[in-house]
Amino acid sequence: MIRVLRARIQQGFRTVDFPKSEPEMPDRFVGRLTVDSDRCRSDCMDCAAACPTDAISPKVGEAKTKIDFGRCLFCSECVRACPEGAVTATRDYRMAVRRREDLLSDGKTLRLAEALDARLKKLLGRSLKLRQVSAGGCNACEADVNVLNTVVFDLGRFGIQFVASPRHADGLLITGPVTKNMERALKKTFDAVPEPRIVIAVGACAISGGPYVSHPEARNGADSTVPVDLYIPGCPPHPYTILDGLLRLLALR
Repeated sequence: MIRVLRARIQQGFRTVDFPKSEPEMPDRFVGRLTVDSDRCRSDCMDCAAACPTDAISPKVGEAKTKIDFGRCLFCSECVRACPEGAVTATRDYRMAVRRREDLLSDGKTLRLAEALDARLKKLLGRSLKLRQVSAGGCNACEADVNVLNTVVFDLGRFGIQFVASPRHADGLLITGPVTKNMERALKKTFDAVPEPRIVIAVGACAISGGPYVSHPEARNGADSTVPVDLYIPGCPPHPYTILDGLLRLLALR
């Protein structure tokens, strides 16, 4: 027992102070992209040509460049391709939104997620139980969701927990593009969650299909099969991006 207490004292307190204080992001972190369209040439499409998922869409003759953060993989290829330096990557990790169309940005602003309506928030109280569904992803998003359960992030302190059965859940957290083979399983899992229920799409695959968009075996995201209440972009989203979105949904930010 003495050895256990000594080890605990040596390890100290490891849970982050988020959301009371802003996190220090890693040096290699790529956050929300911004576009200074005033610097774009009307005949330039280099950033769009470099994007592997058609997430950035300038057209010849148009001055404004738009970014679909639901498709963006945050690979920085558009940043490197832009000859004018108009596309830049920030360190802003906050990108979760309530509506799919809010992820279509002019490169300057992004309307962040609002909280659930008062009736549903009152019903949930201080407890949110989620059933995670991997709908054909590569496991990167699942890994960053799983890390929220460690002592560093300690997701349980906010009343958010993952449960094994949809019968015990308030909603689903979906990763992956929803492959053809997972479509029926996802719908059955959704139907098994008691109403009222919420759905959270995590990662570019779950929002738009990501790198698998328009593949004949993929359904291009969760909202092709079930209604989505919260979209969290990224490939994969950083744990702070996921946690920020969940807390905004519960009006804890």
